Amino acid sequence: MSAATPKRRVVIVGAGFGGLTMGAELLDAGMDVVILEEGNDIGGVWRENTYPGCSCDVPSHLYSFQFDRWRDRHSRYPDQARILDYMRSVTDRQGLRDHIRLDTAVIAAAYDDADGTWTLTTTQGQRIHADAVVWAVGQLHRPAVPQIPGIDEYTGRAFHSARWDHTADLTGHVAVVGTGSSAAQMVPEIARTAASVTVHQRTPAWILPKPGARFGPLTRTALRVPGAHALYRSALHHGADLVLAPIMHRGWSARPAEWVARAHLRRQVPDRAVRERLTPNYGIGEKRILLDSEFYPAVMQPHVQLVTDPIDRITRDGIRTADGTHRPADVIVWATGFRATQFLDGITVHGRGGIELHSEWARAGRPEAFFGLAVPGFPSMFFIAGPNSFTPSNSNPSIKAIQTRYIRGCLEHSVQLGRPTEVSPDAMASFQEWLEAEVAASVWPDGVRTWFKTEDGQVTNPWPSTVRGFGRQLARYRPADAFNQVDTGVTSFGSDRRAS
Repeated sequence: MSAATPKRRVVIVGAGFGGLTMGAELLDAGMDVVILEEGNDIGGVWRENTYPGCSCDVPSHLYSFQFDRWRDRHSRYPDQARILDYMRSVTDRQGLRDHIRLDTAVIAAAYDDADGTWTLTTTQGQRIHADAVVWAVGQLHRPAVPQIPGIDEYTGRAFHSARWDHTADLTGHVAVVGTGSSAAQMVPEIARTAASVTVHQRTPAWILPKPGARFGPLTRTALRVPGAHALYRSALHHGADLVLAPIMHRGWSARPAEWVARAHLRRQVPDRAVRERLTPNYGIGEKRILLDSEFYPAVMQPHVQLVTDPIDRITRDGIRTADGTHRPADVIVWATGFRATQFLDGITVHGRGGIELHSEWARAGRPEAFFGLAVPGFPSMFFIAGPNSFTPSNSNPSIKAIQTRYIRGCLEHSVQLGRPTEVSPDAMASFQEWLEAEVAASVWPDGVRTWFKTEDGQVTNPWPSTVRGFGRQLARYRPADAFNQVDTGVTSFGSDRRAS
């Protein structure tokens, strides 16, 4: 887009990786942008998750912004605080800070057919008008706490891993419910101070060994070479697509990956009885694979107990399992994941002709979006990390970068037309047909219960191919071909008007 192109207003909702990437992309295009964030700081999940041991299991050279990459020669896996500091630094370096409004939660959005604009309503009653809206609220930010009998009778401290209570005393008896990624990271840290830790497991995870958090001296020296950071990032990106992605389709790497996971378990858990309880009885890839080298040793400590009997009831001072055993707990940590299948939960969105987004998804039987970024009937409205655009085998910032570039192209197309556009039903149907075939051929449909499935087994979150495949598939649909012009009473899309 040339510098002479008139500015226009795009409202981005969310200031995590997706929202910041979208903001940087549109500022580069010369567009007028405001980013609304419900929290008191940027960061998304890296602001909200502050539990002990919190880090990312994707190396930060890959899990970083493509426009301002992680280039540390010492840290392979920085902790949560360093990731958040990195995001803050990028926000400042890229000039995004002045475009962000914090403590601004959106609860509704409505499209006006007459003038082709959107009106967003905040919890404070403020109305914000814009030509386009991009939802970048993420998938892993609404804590899921199981409704277990007696949960309201418990008198100790209880909180979700994403709402960590830093005032809680973790020196007594601590119960951790769940054995997913968050639990695997926090249990070793809690075990350092707690008198006892009880880990309640519903379904064991496939766990591959995780390299050390810091680079060794040879790697640190190699990363001094010009271009080494980019080469390392490229190797990680292509390696994940080549090795991890095929697992989701029972491809060539599935059996070797399972061998490595089983060997990792045998090496770290010598007790056969405990090892059997930690061995999954489902195919690798049916649930998200974990990378971790500290959880198994933590479970083997004498003051840490792994419990696989289902929880029957929460009591005033602990947890009773189905076998009748009661275990006291001074603190209960719910490491039970998120309500990830409920996209835009708590936000009412009305599109063209007054249609309501969640009603449309209910009629379809599941949330659907064109490459996770657009829905027919909702002009100039986009998602970052919408339905079926979460990669379980690579770096999600990479997927988001592809989506933001495409959304930029769609908005530039609308500017050229002077009118809003929306994804065509034909493009949506073509994509959905391909997606359903790919998902059906994956390990997920008949697999175990997991966070990315609805109660009736619909697979709503993961992308069923490689990140490279995401870009190649999306490139088949040029915005000028896949998005239809929407007639309005005015032709002011892309004008120099400002949102209020």
